Parts: sequence; structure tokens; C-alpha cells
Amino acid sequence: MHSYQRIIYFLYLLALPCLVQADAISSLESFIKDVHKSRAVFSQVVLNKNAEIIQEASGTMQFERPKKFRWSYEVPYKQLIIGDGTTVWFYDIDLNQVTTRKLDIALRSNPAALLTSKSTIESNFNLNEINSQGGLEWVEAKPKIKEGSFKSLRLGFTPVGSLRKIILYDNFEQTTVIIFSEIERNPNLEPEIFKFTPPKNSDVISD
Repeated sequence: MHSYQRIIYFLYLLALPCLVQADAISSLESFIKDVHKSRAVFSQVVLNKNAEIIQEASGTMQFERPKKFRWSYEVPYKQLIIGDGTTVWFYDIDLNQVTTRKLDIALRSNPAALLTSKSTIESNFNLNEINSQGGLEWVEAKPKIKEGSFKSLRLGFTPVGSLRKIILYDNFEQTTVIIFSEIERNPNLEPEIFKFTPPKNSDVISD
């Protein structure tokens, strides 16, 4: 699974305060209802089947519903992923290469659909509460249709209903962990940050 595919999976899953709820599933539903914009710092680790770290990265993320987001890698290399509402733009700065993909195709049958609406959750995912760990309440989501690139996704909420951690188990025996910090709920975001024009002389590839 490419890095940009993982990020597409997480584009709406930001660590933002939600309403106080009694359980993780209620917190997830509240998140869908109440969080329309966000800004956060993230750290990402990818583990192989032996739980060995094979990739580490960090940066910032911003999103605005519906379907607009900006995910910027700062470490260990600079990369930019922008969703403008119809297209996902992946820009590798070092290579001066741009990859594009239709947003609806990119979101189909993957975890991002979890946060589109309550009906989408009920139609496409089986949700289960699992044991509390590390001070977080966890909900596990498994796709009803086994056609995507992941087996299951776990969302960790704080006792006050803030989504703090995401763990994705994919079909390639890899585990991706994302932790959020410096979280802002519904901040003012400039529309220009969700627009992208390929730089001059860049290679543009449609995926």
C-alpha cells in the first residue's frame, strides 16, 4: 500500500474534541455530526508483521467537509496530498512528480467512508466496542464487503470523546498507527489551501 493511499484512508479521521459520550461508538457518531473543519499535527508509524518499524513520518493535516483536505508531510521528506472535492493530488516535491486520482474512487470501500454519515457507517461497516487500552475507549470497524485494502480499523477516544489515535490493519500484514496532537476543532481555514496546480515542468500521472 502506497503512502498516499494510507493518507486517503485517514483524511477525515482527525483527533478533535467531540461531545461527551458514554461509549466510543457514540463518540464516533458525534464526531461525524459535529466536526466540520479541523487542523492537527500528526505522527505516523508503519509496522511490518513482526511489529518492526519500517516507516516513520510526521507533519500537519487540515480538512473541511465535504471532501476537502490537505495532508502535508514534513519529516523525513516533504510531500503534499490535497483533496479539492473532486480530485486527490499527491505531490512528491523531491521528484517534482504529481499523481492524481478521482476522489470518489479513492474513498470507495475504505475507512474514510466511516465519517461521511451515520447511514454510511451502518451500511458499510460492522462496529464493535473493544476493551479500553492506554486510557482510550476503542471502537473497531470492519468492512462488510471484503474488497478493500484493509482488514480492520480501530479508533481510540479519550474519556471526554476526543478521537486521539487510529490503528489500521491492512491486507499486506502491515499496521499503520497515527497519533494526533495540537488539535483544533472547526478553525477558520482559507479556501486556497485546498486548491492545487501542478508546478511547472512537473510530471503528472493519473493513477
